[in-house]
Amino acid sequence: MAPAALSKQQRTQLLSTLQERFEKNTKRHAKIAWRDVTAKLEKNTAVRSLFAMEESGGEPDVIGRDEKTGEIIFCDCSAESPEGRRNTCYDRKGYEKRLKEGLQPIGCVLDMAADMGIEPLDEEQYFALQKLGEFDLKSQSWIKAPAEFVKLGGGLFGDRRFGRVFVYHNTPPSFYRARGFRGLLRV
Repeated sequence: MAPAALSKQQRTQLLSTLQERFEKNTKRHAKIAWRDVTAKLEKNTAVRSLFAMEESGGEPDVIGRDEKTGEIIFCDCSAESPEGRRNTCYDRKGYEKRLKEGLQPIGCVLDMAADMGIEPLDEEQYFALQKLGEFDLKSQSWIKAPAEFVKLGGGLFGDRRFGRVFVYHNTPPSFYRARGFRGLLRV
């Protein structure tokens, strides 16, 4: 969950971590300068969401810029699905079903993402992320499923195995130790 406010020390440390990651992974954001990123962050409350992404193990980094809006796009770039967001059901209905069964998922993707102020990646975004590196070699990440798919009782998740990116289906109440979710944030 995104904190209400960050201390000056938390903000400074986060910006330092983000800058270091940004400079280390320039292939993810060619043609974007760090000064452009900080200019956007100074005028925006998104730092709280980036802090929540970082604290839950997402290792957020810039992956592009929306050419229409000029927004800087951050995404969870941790090698594996963020550790602090695993064992999650896809939606609230699935989460409540598991609680009634006496099981203990840590939450649900859609609620956690909303609390953090981020969006779960959709299928297209997940494939685009995988072009920037190799992610989820040992873990899996829930993917935002189309509403009509969820209405029929389905959910989607992806991973990379055998040098390929796969997208699979599962039911929203499912939760696994190695399955979390990745988020996207526009600033």
